[in-house]
Amino acid sequence: MNSALLLIDLQNDFCPGGALAVAEGDAVIAIANEAIATCLRHKIPVIASQDWHPAGHRSFAVNSQAEPWTVGDLAGLTQVWWPVHCVQNTSGAALHPQLNQQAITDIFRKGQDPDIDSYSAFFDNGRRAKTPLDDWLRQQEIDHLFIMGLATDYCVKYTVLDALTLSYKISVIREGCRGVNLQPQDSQQALDAMNAAGANIQSLEQFMAEIKALAGWRVSTSTEPNVAPFEPAT
Repeated sequence: MNSALLLIDLQNDFCPGGALAVAEGDAVIAIANEAIATCLRHKIPVIASQDWHPAGHRSFAVNSQAEPWTVGDLAGLTQVWWPVHCVQNTSGAALHPQLNQQAITDIFRKGQDPDIDSYSAFFDNGRRAKTPLDDWLRQQEIDHLFIMGLATDYCVKYTVLDALTLSYKISVIREGCRGVNLQPQDSQQALDAMNAAGANIQSLEQFMAEIKALAGWRVSTSTEPNVAPFEPAT
């Protein structure tokens, strides 16, 4: 079984101070860097998704004559009307500066069609078009994804559910996720839904142990190669 770590939308606009800030969104960056370091030690590829909207995207409340955070209809689908966020080539759309971006081998952008939203890293919300992610994974013969990121109840959840329908084995790193939580229990309900669909919800510690086992390593610092800790630019 070949594995990869998939980081979901670790972007400035989803972190405190951003246009669509997720509470404690920046807290997952250090966890992501720990997960990345483990993957580097054991030659597990690290990839990422990136919300990448045109300025005129119709999921933005201002472009659909709606109030932010209310619910309506877009492309025949239920749609939350969002604040403007992750606009292409803006600082808000950039990956978080403290994330070890050098370790990311490929980035898969989503949300570029202005007429339909795209929570999943695999498909738009209507499953009418797909990103290159599935084809890339199959070319690399990857069949097991470890997933973490933002937000638990939207982009993480829908990426996981789509991956399961595509027959990938999925593990979700619980500490590496934070949710929007329009309703207080949304994140927990999302985790429950992912688990019920077949995803393994695990801790960071369990992830690290599983990566070592998959790579055939014994848990011994004396046998692990030295990897310098990532130090973000200041």
